[in-house]
Amino acid sequence: MKTASWFTPLPEDHMRIGISRGTPRRMAAGYRLYKALAPGPWFNSVGAEEYYDRYRTEILGPLDPRKVRDDLQRLSLGKVPVMLCYERPGGADWCHRAMAAEWLAEALGTPVPEFGYETVPQGEHPLMPPQLRREIALPDIPDVTLSISVE
Repeated sequence: MKTASWFTPLPEDHMRIGISRGTPRRMAAGYRLYKALAPGPWFNSVGAEEYYDRYRTEILGPLDPRKVRDDLQRLSLGKVPVMLCYERPGGADWCHRAMAAEWLAEALGTPVPEFGYETVPQGEHPLMPPQLRREIALPDIPDVTLSISVE
């Protein structure tokens, strides 16, 4: 599972799943929508801290992260689900998809990176407001690679 902008080109094995309040005009067919993760009507009128608090409380609070994961996987039809919104990484903008990614990563114990930023630690998601970035404790996954020795 990953995040990206509606405008980011994605490989064929990734499924676009919109979590924004709307979709870009003339967006090519083939995407899915998951409105449960869309921000509330206040999305455009509050600062980052209030947005974060309201998004975590009002939008994410009532949801079960395992059900959200399962829904996104079902919608992706066997492809990598990618939660989409408008903002592009690399600028001064921040976006709720970083907050959804953080919430899912914490609850599920696995990173949810921005497409193209897969090596960036979860707490440094490029669209998380800088003042809200924090270290996200994810479990260490032990290396269970089978070792074969030849005598």
